[in-house]
Amino acid sequence: MSLIERVRHSAEWRTEAARDRVARGRAYAERQLIARARAPKPPTSRILCYHTVGMPKMGLNDVSLQRIRRQLEMARIAGYRFVPASELVAEPTDPAPGDRRLALTFDDGFRSILTTVEPLLRELDIPWTAFIVSGFADGKKGHEDFLDWDEVAGLAERGVTIASHSVTHPNFATLSPGQVVDELEQSRTALRDKLGIETTEFAIPFGQSKDWPEVARKAATEAGYTTVYAQSMERRPAGTVPRTFVTRFDDDRVFRAALGGAFDRWEEWY
Repeated sequence: MSLIERVRHSAEWRTEAARDRVARGRAYAERQLIARARAPKPPTSRILCYHTVGMPKMGLNDVSLQRIRRQLEMARIAGYRFVPASELVAEPTDPAPGDRRLALTFDDGFRSILTTVEPLLRELDIPWTAFIVSGFADGKKGHEDFLDWDEVAGLAERGVTIASHSVTHPNFATLSPGQVVDELEQSRTALRDKLGIETTEFAIPFGQSKDWPEVARKAATEAGYTTVYAQSMERRPAGTVPRTFVTRFDDDRVFRAALGGAFDRWEEWY
């Protein structure tokens, strides 16, 4: 690496680190304020979105093992039963009053979903979905924080639902129409070729309402996806399925508020 390249890399790293600090501070303040300001509501069925467990360097989206275990215990105490995300997509209205359902999803394919999440959820007999970035599984990210295809295949063999999360994890709002098509089609093809899985589920990278233009919606349908997951209930793009994001700042009060819909308008900021 040349001197110029090292300087550029250092500057990019500092910029990214600064943005991450700002995002963490903003998320902490927003989630604490919302949880305090809104009157508690009864918990409702929903799909949760996690990223990493026990990987503190991942920042805002990392949750400790102790905390996620506590959250799952709280959910069961509140009367939830855990179901695959596809069940809530197919039947979003609860079949009976008080029949609360919760689905778990994990984005990006980080190593902790194999080393930490899978043993925990197998112990608790909880179904879950992993959204995989195919380029990361190919090794194109350049480090070992992500699972390779053999490891993803191992999760599938253990009953984990594997679905698509693009090739490179881009912001779809910044892509050309051709790039949109490539990200959607190639990631789906990779799951078929590497794992023999014909997924029809896709999770939008970043998942904010502004990150999913109309050209992406049409391309997703043409690529064979029937379910596209986003973020907040009230601000998600038309035709997408909402998920409730869980952050490292979600203590008992914040998590309880999330189950009651306090963050149904909240979107994680970058």
